[in-house]
Amino acid sequence: MYLNLDQGQNRTLQLVKMEKPYLLCLDDETDNLDALERIFRRKYSVLKASTPEQAFNILDNYPGLAVIISDQRMPLITGVEFLEKSIVSHPDTVRILLTGYTDIDSVIGAVNQGQIYRYLTKPWDPIDLLHTVDQGYEKFSLKSELKEKNRALEQALEDLRSLDKAKNQFMILINHELKTPLTTIMSFAGLMKETPLSEEQKLFTDRIVRSSEKLKGIIDDVLLIVKGEVGLIPTRKDLINPESLLRDIPNDITQLLNSKTQTLRMKSDLDSIELDPQLSKIAFMRALHNATKFGVAGSEIFVRIQTQSPYRFVIAIENQGPQISAQTIEKIMKPFQLDENIMNHSIGMGLGLTICQTLMKAQNGELKVTNTDTGVLVELLFR
Repeated sequence: MYLNLDQGQNRTLQLVKMEKPYLLCLDDETDNLDALERIFRRKYSVLKASTPEQAFNILDNYPGLAVIISDQRMPLITGVEFLEKSIVSHPDTVRILLTGYTDIDSVIGAVNQGQIYRYLTKPWDPIDLLHTVDQGYEKFSLKSELKEKNRALEQALEDLRSLDKAKNQFMILINHELKTPLTTIMSFAGLMKETPLSEEQKLFTDRIVRSSEKLKGIIDDVLLIVKGEVGLIPTRKDLINPESLLRDIPNDITQLLNSKTQTLRMKSDLDSIELDPQLSKIAFMRALHNATKFGVAGSEIFVRIQTQSPYRFVIAIENQGPQISAQTIEKIMKPFQLDENIMNHSIGMGLGLTICQTLMKAQNGELKVTNTDTGVLVELLFR
């Protein structure tokens, strides 16, 4: 099927759905157009134009045009000039130029300007011409398919972003909503402890309080991680003395150190460090708790603060104990992992190092966990 525009009609072309790909042939000689039609009509829907005006009219009405074949020498416009103008409306269409031997020198210099796929000399070889157009159409199809897949990927990425945003908003909402009834439970449990209770009632009340405090800690941790993911953790920088990091060590860490007869030692090459005091202290204590928890009894927990290119400085916590596999390191660095070999439900959700990572990212830093010859090294890297 083809559309012949040789009569110079002014009517508006109607877009018709056709199975064959569209091919535009532009040549001021009608005999050449008829010859091109006979070559391509079995595989392509041939659109013929003998003037640039007709050709531009076709471009306006056929946005899905696959291939353009244009003669170089025409009275009103050269083939290169027409093909160059066609780029504006049909950037993906494949352009092929037909030229005589005497035009080759001038054409070669203009090929890139017109984004011409190939040029063929007259008289053309029908088989070679058909093969060239087939290759051009294949290129057009692949490019169109790639653009469609890219659009689908962009849409999928946008959907994932929306889903991730909705997930984070849901997590923040749920965590906030959980705190309201939890606060009520903890308040009334505290009031109950102030009243006369039997031994059994005291036991039950203590368990309610401990479980409530544990749940509150989990909610706070999850909320902190989600806030970190959406960039809602505010930061500020201040100069502190490195030794201040070891002040006010939480009771659970102190109890671990004492029960396992571990010693804690710090060495700093810097007199002062600039960081977010609150966030960094929380990250440091989480890493210290991890080192103490998995360090062997009677061992030393060594804290070292020093400069390390390309970072401004590093706070390193090293313990002596069992090494951990790369797979385990990857899992414990991800929030809400469900590996039963890592997570102990009686202790928590295994979010200690994830909290460290979240707090370091909020400060434009990072967390690094590596094995040493004698144990594990956790580094808080400050940029």
